[in-house]
Amino acid sequence: MNYFFFGVAIFLAVLDWIAVAREWKKLEYFAKPATMLALLTFVIQNGGLSGGMIWFTLGLIFSLAGDVFLMLPKEQFIAGLVSFLLAHVAYIIGLAPKLPRDLPSLLIATSLAIFIALAASQIYRRIAAGLQTSGKTSLRSPVLLYTIVISLMLFSAMLTLLGDRWSSIDALTVCAGAALFFLSDAILAWNKFVSPIRYGRLMNMASYHLGQLLIALGAALHFLG
Repeated sequence: MNYFFFGVAIFLAVLDWIAVAREWKKLEYFAKPATMLALLTFVIQNGGLSGGMIWFTLGLIFSLAGDVFLMLPKEQFIAGLVSFLLAHVAYIIGLAPKLPRDLPSLLIATSLAIFIALAASQIYRRIAAGLQTSGKTSLRSPVLLYTIVISLMLFSAMLTLLGDRWSSIDALTVCAGAALFFLSDAILAWNKFVSPIRYGRLMNMASYHLGQLLIALGAALHFLG
C-alpha cells in the first residue's frame, strides 16, 4: 500500500489546525478541503473504487462536500448536515454491522449500544435546549436524526471488535476513528448551540481529522491491505 498521500493528508491536517488556532482564514480555506482531498487520493490510489472500500470512498466524498458547505462565508448548515449524514450512512454500509451470536459477545454489544445511546441522548438533550433558547427549534429534528445516524455509525464500528471478520488492529483503528468523529461533532454542536468551549474549534477540527484519518486507514487495512 502506498502511504504517500496519507502522509500528505496528515501534514495538511496539522496545517489546518494551525490555521484554526491562529485564525488564518485564507489558509484554513485551503487546508481544510485539501486534507480530505489528499485522504481521498490515498484511498483511491490504493484501490478504493472497488469492493467494500467503495463505501468509505463515498463517505470521504460526502465529508468533503460537508466541509465545503460549513466553511462557506455564508455557512450552509443544513447542506453540511445532510452531507455528513450521508457520509455516516456510507460508513455504516461499508462496516456492514452484524450482531454476534455468542452470548458473551452479544452482552458486550448490548452494553455498548446502551452506553452510546445514553451518551448521545444526553448530548442531544443539551443541544436541543440550546436550540430552543436561541430560537432555532426547526433544527431540532434534523439534529436528532443526525445524532441517531452518527450513533449507529459508532456502534457499527464497535461491532467490528466482536467478530472475526476484522483483524484486531484494523478494528481498533476504525473504532478509534469513529469515536473521534463522534466526539468532533459533539464538540461542534456544543460549541455552536450550547455554550462556547475554550479552543472548541481547534478541538473540533483535530478530532475530526484524526477520526477521518483513522477510519480511512482502518478500512484500507481491512479491504486493501
